[in-house]
Amino acid sequence: MRARGMLWLVAYLSILLAAVRLVGADDVAAVYPELSQSRDRIVCEGCRDGRWDIYVMNADGSGLANLTNTATPDELYPHASPDGSRICFVAEEGEGEARTRSICIMNADGTGRTKVADRGREACWSPDGTRLAYLNAEFDPFTVQDFATKGITIYDVATGTSVPHPNATLEHLYNLCWAPGGTWMLSTIHAGMGYSHAILAVEAEGTRVIQLPMGGCRPDVSPDGKHVTWVEADQKLSVADLDLTGDVPVVTNQRGIVNSPEGTKAYHPDWSPDGRWIAFSRGPEHKNLGPACEMIGVQAKDWNICVVDPRQPDKWVAITNDGWSFKEPDWLPGGGKPAR
Repeated sequence: MRARGMLWLVAYLSILLAAVRLVGADDVAAVYPELSQSRDRIVCEGCRDGRWDIYVMNADGSGLANLTNTATPDELYPHASPDGSRICFVAEEGEGEARTRSICIMNADGTGRTKVADRGREACWSPDGTRLAYLNAEFDPFTVQDFATKGITIYDVATGTSVPHPNATLEHLYNLCWAPGGTWMLSTIHAGMGYSHAILAVEAEGTRVIQLPMGGCRPDVSPDGKHVTWVEADQKLSVADLDLTGDVPVVTNQRGIVNSPEGTKAYHPDWSPDGRWIAFSRGPEHKNLGPACEMIGVQAKDWNICVVDPRQPDKWVAITNDGWSFKEPDWLPGGGKPAR
């Protein structure tokens, strides 16, 4: 009886593993053949041989290339402009507590690199691509803690001028997202402004702050402003309908789209320019006493970029398999044929 029970268990586990392989298939063409036809690409941060760079790839993971390829500084957290012509990112250099983060901009092909600000974190573009919003570092000694921020600065790309956000009380925000329409920014907050952990809507040119009914972190708004995706839990990504037309944002119809197996994490969801796909990063959970592996610039061995159609929950596909701490994907709007 014991042997028969063991055989049953082995058969059950084989079926379970086959299902996991199907959900996380390496064969992109078999799961989403349409991705190979997309003119949009994906940029992300990645770490190979201890060096962080920004990588670019086609929507199906082909044509993977190192876009920055510098020995120093490290490049992280890329975000593409709405027209796909530029990428803003974080540059890190120095050692220990003297390490610093700067906000930079470059052309989409990696040329024309320009520093925008020192001691800046996690920049995002305005919906019209004319400005950047970035978070200011809270402390002089460097820390990788994502919520160690105080205030938002708005940078005008054409003039090179910067102004502080009207709300001077903002603190401990991270993963800022400037929503279409320009009225609201969405952000996670941790241990600040009377919140323990929440997702907020911050008025872009005013002082109002509204807590949204979404548990979790790292929100991203679809290009049409009608949907939002976020990390509901370490293994779970969700989407919801979003209404930005009224006096305050309204979130309804929440549903899960990715449920990664126990022992893994799914993070950093980002909408494609046409709203058809969501790219995200996924990999094993690394339990240690240091910073969480989903944080910017923290190595996450065997993490890769994945894509899911939010209309088909849990039918996701890994588009990379190198595992070079690939995180923070952002879609780069295309204009030509996919790079091969």
